[in-house]
Amino acid sequence: MNAERAWELKMVEGGNGEDSNGHTAERGNIDRLRDVLFGAEMRDYDSRLQRLEEHLTTVVAEACAALQRRSESLEKVVKREMELLTNRLKAERSERCVGIEKLVRSFAEVAKAFELRIENLDQDCAREISDLRRQLSEQSNALRTEIKENREQVEVDLDREAEQIRGAITSRDALAEMLSEVALRKRLHDRFQARAA
Repeated sequence: MNAERAWELKMVEGGNGEDSNGHTAERGNIDRLRDVLFGAEMRDYDSRLQRLEEHLTTVVAEACAALQRRSESLEKVVKREMELLTNRLKAERSERCVGIEKLVRSFAEVAKAFELRIENLDQDCAREISDLRRQLSEQSNALRTEIKENREQVEVDLDREAEQIRGAITSRDALAEMLSEVALRKRLHDRFQARAA
């Protein structure tokens, strides 16, 4: 590896494809020098950035899948509970209606008392349904809040990771530019000394 770098450095220093101003060969030599010095590190950075992006994609996909599963599970539970309650209420109401019809046929006065009782039971049912709706609304709001918090957390994590990636890219570009300038000055200095000699 050192022999290969030494040969490439020699090729950079001894380039012969200059134009009238000497810029074309110098630029090509600087590019080759940059590739020799930083090529492996740049490829390592690219590989690390690729792995980080894949990891972020996996984390987001898993979080979305988990939220979807929880949402579907809650929806199934709510539907099942509502069906059970609806069936129970229907069965109770049907039984009450049958009992009321028998009592109306048998006892007129008792029928009036039962009508009052049915009204009270309807109010209780309405109150129970209202309570169930309120509980369902609270659970739904809690789930929305949790989903929102999880999404915000994922967005914060993504922003932080993106900022780290931007910082790494900026540092790499600044270092490459500085080393390119140092190489160019060294080349000019060597030329000046060669002409002075």
